[in-house]
Amino acid sequence: MVTTLSGDVHPVKDAIAAVEGEEPLDADTATWAEILGYRNAMTYVIQLAKDKTGAVSCDLIKSLHFMMLQHDLSKSPGQWRPGAIYVRREETGESVHEGPDASLVPELMTELCATLNSESRDHLIVRGAMAHLNLTMIHPFRDGNGRMARCLQTLVLARGGHLAPVFVSIEEYLGGRKENTQEYYEILAGIGTGTWHPEHDALPWVRFCLKAHYRQINTVLNRMEFIERLWNALETEIRRQGLPERTIMALADAAMRYRVRNPTYRKAADVSKVVAGRDLRSLVEHGLLRPHGEKRGRYYVASPALTEIHRTIGAQRRHIEDPFGQLRLDLP
Repeated sequence: MVTTLSGDVHPVKDAIAAVEGEEPLDADTATWAEILGYRNAMTYVIQLAKDKTGAVSCDLIKSLHFMMLQHDLSKSPGQWRPGAIYVRREETGESVHEGPDASLVPELMTELCATLNSESRDHLIVRGAMAHLNLTMIHPFRDGNGRMARCLQTLVLARGGHLAPVFVSIEEYLGGRKENTQEYYEILAGIGTGTWHPEHDALPWVRFCLKAHYRQINTVLNRMEFIERLWNALETEIRRQGLPERTIMALADAAMRYRVRNPTYRKAADVSKVVAGRDLRSLVEHGLLRPHGEKRGRYYVASPALTEIHRTIGAQRRHIEDPFGQLRLDLP
């Protein structure tokens, strides 16, 4: 059985469509099913985190995996892999990891769950990082192990009750930039050195996760500051052009480089289909949006004028440094 190391973080605009209950914008049928499955599993994780008495079990992990992959029964959703598994780098075909023997998977996963449910003096972020690492190295499923590892890490962090999932999840960091994804794979390959080696030092992985959490938190804070400045600038522009205040909903999405459609806008602005259509046409006439497509396929994107507002505001963002760039960790 062979699986590949490839990015499975889907386009933001399709992820947003999934959250809003809309149809996909770019994703094909299989990709859309993956997005919906992952959304459902992560939504369940957030709900589970509210119950501090609940335990992490093999059945729970299998259930989350089934939610993610139930659209493709050939991938054995919710079942441990039946045989050997080899992970290859998609670009080169290079083998980077061989999971432990399939007969060991049930015992290893039971031990992992017992560890997650036990008392520990380790920091919550370290516990989440180790949950991610161990599930990845065990590679218990035929497919979807990366998604499942990130999902489990988020569950561990959220159950701790100290940090909000929007801040603690490193999903965006891992898939947001190619160099982050590459570093992620390289560190995992370096720790495992090709197969199951639980005795190896996990410090490089923990350090990577700490950096990822630091940068993700600062990215979210940066984004919140940016959105506040953008919102203020759009309010000023709306007043200047005499447009309805509600149209800021469409302009903010378009300025953030998302596609705006009548159904999503009318839901956000709480207006009728007719009013939504009139507002969007007005924004086009005022030079703030540009239409694409016809009838049900029509959507709107930012005009050059709106893009310039976004660019001006974006130039004020703070640079996020590597917190460990000048730090040496000399541990025994």
